[in-house]
Amino acid sequence: MEAYDLLVIGAGPGGYVAAIRAAQLGMRVGVVEKEKALGGTCLRVGCIPSKALLETTERIYEVKKGLIGARVQDLEVDLPALLAHKDKVVQANAQGIEFLFKKNGIIRHLGRARFLSDRKVLVEETREELSARYFLIATGSAPLIPPWAEVDGKRVVTSTEALSFPEVPGRLIVVGGGVIGLELGVVWHRLGAEVLILEYLDRILPTMDAELSRAAEKVFRKEGLEIRTGVKVKAVRPEGRGARVELEGGEVLTADRVLLAVGRRPYTEGLDLERAGLTTDEKGRIPVDEHLRTRVPHIYAVGDVVPGPMLAHKASEEGIAAVEHMARGYGHVDYLAIPSVVYTHPEVAGVGYTEEELKAKGIPYKVGRFPYSASGRARAMGETEGFVKVLAHAKTDRILGVHGIGARVGDVLAEAALAIFFKASAEDLGRAPHAHPSLSEILKEAALAAWEKAIHL
Repeated sequence: MEAYDLLVIGAGPGGYVAAIRAAQLGMRVGVVEKEKALGGTCLRVGCIPSKALLETTERIYEVKKGLIGARVQDLEVDLPALLAHKDKVVQANAQGIEFLFKKNGIIRHLGRARFLSDRKVLVEETREELSARYFLIATGSAPLIPPWAEVDGKRVVTSTEALSFPEVPGRLIVVGGGVIGLELGVVWHRLGAEVLILEYLDRILPTMDAELSRAAEKVFRKEGLEIRTGVKVKAVRPEGRGARVELEGGEVLTADRVLLAVGRRPYTEGLDLERAGLTTDEKGRIPVDEHLRTRVPHIYAVGDVVPGPMLAHKASEEGIAAVEHMARGYGHVDYLAIPSVVYTHPEVAGVGYTEEELKAKGIPYKVGRFPYSASGRARAMGETEGFVKVLAHAKTDRILGVHGIGARVGDVLAEAALAIFFKASAEDLGRAPHAHPSLSEILKEAALAAWEKAIHL
């Protein structure tokens, strides 16, 4: 029976990052992963392939719209080449993780793990029994399939299949106006599909700052996406060569394909958690304490199987914090400083509290805004759509949240995450020198506006 200091179950962004950090701290580490390719959903059928498609289709869309100072005729989209590029990117990243495992002496076990006890795991396919001083559950999540939907993987699909349509659908209906639905809807719209987004709530991107959600909806509508909010879907199923969507009230919609993007659920099937003394909550998540420990002190859990936003970088931070707590007795994640980005064009991003959260908590705040249209770099790029908003405490000036919509705003807000992490004030951020001309100046000016007054507005 193989014995480890740490056995990680799942090699996604929470598991593989945790494994590497544990090895760096001198632990003997094993990882059980059921997929041949390392990297989890994020790398194989999530973040990485979707960004490969978003980046390439953005360039195609720019050419279709017309480049500044250039005319392009007879543009032809080579979909097989586009999908091959996506697959190549995924393969390169997976191979990179394999290299890091070898470099750090991490032992990989291919198969599905299930607990035999709180100290022992069985790998189903190989019948190996593995023991360890510590265990880390990082099995991630799977697409949520509601009971009213019939998924066949061809006409009614999840995000996994929507990454590899063999042809551009004439009409695509996306059920769900969150990050996944919008990103994939934008990809296929850029390639020529007619796209309809259906959202149950009264706005798209419901977890983002409301002002951003409203601004994003206006931009996406202007780009040609059809968006309907406050819509309740009663049934989705394949029909003939297409798919059928039934709405409350009797309306029926048809499309070539329907993408279900109504959320994700924690993936814990087959783990036999009860044999380890563990249970899940009403949402299927594994309860943990502030150190990511479960009710069994030597078993930890991170990422999508624990409460909090289902973000790859959140899982990675938790994985590092968990193994540092195992090895050193302390580990911490600043959840307020975890950013969220929608990689459409323009991008939509936020970090820290939203205005709605500050109002609900009764925290006094002030707002500073600066538009892309007032930025020299944005004008030079032809990217004047959007703004950045800084929320700071009304009395202390401490930055509480930063939100924005615009070109590459996800990169711009990396500095905002650092400012929140180090408890900076709006004055601190506004006084810090920023390169000119750069998009980062938009954040600087928004911070100055929150502190006293912007210079260039």
